[in-house]
Amino acid sequence: MNYRIAIVVLLGTGLAMAQVASHASALPPAAPAPSSSVSSMQVTGKPVARVNGVVLTDRDLLREMMIIFPYAQTHNGFPKGMEQTIREGALKMIEFEELLYQEAERRKMTVPAARINKAAAAFRNQFQDDQQFEQYIKTEMNGSMEQFRKLVRRSLLIDALMKSELDAPSRVTVAEARQFYIKNPAPFTHPEQIQFQTISIMPAETAPAEVKEQARKQADELWQQAKATHNYQEFGLLAEKYSQDDFRVDMGNHKLTARSELPPEVLKILDPMKPGQVSKVCQFGPYYTILRLEARQPAGKTPFGQVGAKLQADLQKDRYETRRRNLEKRLRTTAKVEEL
Repeated sequence: MNYRIAIVVLLGTGLAMAQVASHASALPPAAPAPSSSVSSMQVTGKPVARVNGVVLTDRDLLREMMIIFPYAQTHNGFPKGMEQTIREGALKMIEFEELLYQEAERRKMTVPAARINKAAAAFRNQFQDDQQFEQYIKTEMNGSMEQFRKLVRRSLLIDALMKSELDAPSRVTVAEARQFYIKNPAPFTHPEQIQFQTISIMPAETAPAEVKEQARKQADELWQQAKATHNYQEFGLLAEKYSQDDFRVDMGNHKLTARSELPPEVLKILDPMKPGQVSKVCQFGPYYTILRLEARQPAGKTPFGQVGAKLQADLQKDRYETRRRNLEKRLRTTAKVEEL
């Protein structure tokens, strides 16, 4: 699984995003700079938080906000109804990243120089040319390549700590997923389900009698064609062409539905039918409908083979998120975090 711990840079007066992604060997391409006229995207270097005395600025905050909502660059800012929530989430994230970095330093974790060189080179390759990269170093790193390498090292240290604390301990084996499946049968059991298709002719309730009679004749003509179909596809093409109900856009298909959720009048028609069989024209109020039974699925338990991969991924995600929350809580307990 991939987790984002990033270096995001500010190019010139605009913003350009790039990141060293966890478990990735290269930086993604920098994004275009947003309009400098958007007030919510202005940066001045103003402090927004202190983590054990280390100052985080609005530049760090905006970087993270744009990772959360990258469309800000093309939408000329953040949606007003979402901006505060995005800001709060971004602030917590940059605080957490700083806590991770400080913890990595406390543990005296190291990053080989060769790995720093590789990540720095990959980052540099995202720029259009040397001139653009040099402009970035000048404006954002105060002209210091050493400061740039420290930024790369910081990101790699955070990534390494995340891997050791979260990635490996969060892995779920197939055997563990199977045990969960056995011990928790409820999510994988299902009632009897029915799948069917429909073709409907739907005159208005207030339509004149002659219009309703014409609708009935049209339904009878369609029934002659429908009963001659041999499979889902052929019946579905008729539904797409002639049906007037909402299911026509999906070949008249009513996906597997619990039997208990279907109206009694529909069940009365479907129950005697066998898969592939087409009903006669049925009247429901002013509407005329032809039904085709596609499949019945008896009540039972979905085999592990059909749900195992997704279950394993879901359990792993839950375990990761739990460990991540606990790690952040533990780091914050012993830290001094001030929001300014």
